[in-house]
Amino acid sequence: MHKAGKEIKESLPDIDLLIEVLDARIPFSSANPLLNELRADKPCIKILNKADLADPIRTQKWQAYLEREQGVKTLATTAVHSENVAQIIDLCRKLMPHKAENTKVIHALIMGIPNVGKSTTINALAGRTIAKTGNEPAVTKRQQRIDLHNGIILCDTPGMLWPNLENPNTGYRLATTGAIKDTALKHDDIASFAGEFLLRDYPESLKQRYQIDELPETDYELLLLIGKKRGCLRGGGHIDIDKVAKILLTELREGLLGRLTLETPEIMEQELIELVALQEKRAAKKALRKNKWKANRDASPI
Repeated sequence: MHKAGKEIKESLPDIDLLIEVLDARIPFSSANPLLNELRADKPCIKILNKADLADPIRTQKWQAYLEREQGVKTLATTAVHSENVAQIIDLCRKLMPHKAENTKVIHALIMGIPNVGKSTTINALAGRTIAKTGNEPAVTKRQQRIDLHNGIILCDTPGMLWPNLENPNTGYRLATTGAIKDTALKHDDIASFAGEFLLRDYPESLKQRYQIDELPETDYELLLLIGKKRGCLRGGGHIDIDKVAKILLTELREGLLGRLTLETPEIMEQELIELVALQEKRAAKKALRKNKWKANRDASPI
């Protein structure tokens, strides 16, 4: 991760604009928190990919928020659609008019965490298979330059998860959408997080998908109910929670519960406030320990 981050910084002087591919279902959790600092005054396009799986109303809210608060341009896309490809190329040219008008090459750095569809986006832009794709995270291993033969050269970067994921909800959202390998967290823990979210934000989607008339109050009860509906039984008639968890996560990821977005700008801002408070609390404890150690050292006889 450190090596890839260093490569990105070293390539920036030769880059005209940046393209960040996000998962439209988790625009905050899938973003690089260092991007604003890295890009300085360079133009930036944020592509909210997999928009066909995301809540369209929440996607519009995210686009408005990102353009207003971060000064970027946004596009909601499904990478395989040709009209999306044309929109991305057109926006690159609009952001660099002096180069487009003088037929100079535009160098664009494209980045994105694993499994947001970055490689699929690259292949769609190139009109041919350039980048390896797959549902397993971390497919792209090294930087590569791709000539689109339309006046734009892409600099592809390895998909990597950004450091300091101190917000636990960010980790769970990444796991829910599949950006983190399923071995990183327990299936039942991820499914419990997803179940709590669905009960709160998309109860009707649960009712419709699993033919439930009255929803339970807790995520654990929800998993038990889905297990009964799907016949996920072990010996003695007990519900196989791990099997239920895999079913729920697979169906959520594939869009079988409808179009869902796991976070909003309001949720993001609240969690950032809580994270700052947590960091300040940790810093205060660290300072207290340091002061106690210093006091004990000074009080010790020579």
